[in-house]
Amino acid sequence: MALNDYPPLKPGNFLRALEAKVPQKFARDILNRLRFRDKAPLSDEALFVPLKDVHAAYFPDPKNGAPAFRRRHSGLVRGGDWDLSIRPLEESFKHLACRLHFVDGLPWEETGVYERHLRNIEKHGQSDGCRNLADLKRRYAGVDRLYDEVSQSRRLRPRSEVPGYFRREHGGIFVHIDRNGRALRRGGGEHRYAIARILDLPEIPVQPGVIHIDALRNGHLDRLRHSIHA
Repeated sequence: MALNDYPPLKPGNFLRALEAKVPQKFARDILNRLRFRDKAPLSDEALFVPLKDVHAAYFPDPKNGAPAFRRRHSGLVRGGDWDLSIRPLEESFKHLACRLHFVDGLPWEETGVYERHLRNIEKHGQSDGCRNLADLKRRYAGVDRLYDEVSQSRRLRPRSEVPGYFRREHGGIFVHIDRNGRALRRGGGEHRYAIARILDLPEIPVQPGVIHIDALRNGHLDRLRHSIHA
């Protein structure tokens, strides 16, 4: 890809690149390469995780060595016991709404998801990129199209294959990778993750957050770079 075709370098994406911390991630990629050579992770790179390996949710506990890692930390390699700070997976309000809609057949208006977003919009001016009811209806029409596509293909396409592609798997299902190469859920990509669970997909593309150094040393990252659909 030519540099002028690289989405983060396009003029219209300048602010988005800053918000996504692309310069900092680029610097991290260089440092990781110097430190780990061929095993080095790339920030925002697409990994392909068996759905059954998303076994817990990461629970930030800074006082006990488990910081609140976010998307901007993608590609960070960290040792220690941070990956032991976990709790059982819970269904978010978006996941519950997806289940009510796709499994129980309720229209989106009766799942409670619009009301939740509208309260957030009233309070913060926007919610999940939406600023009014019309935006919400367009967004959830897109969720319907995604569900139809995935139910037929039995796979979630990585972000590089969908419209609006920005950088690697940025904006995808967000997870951290623990010492055993398994995924710890930490928000982000809720609708995609909910659809994958409802349809019981064999694997999901993910945007990695923090990667435990033992997962890197033991070759788990190499394994997760290969999709069963390749």
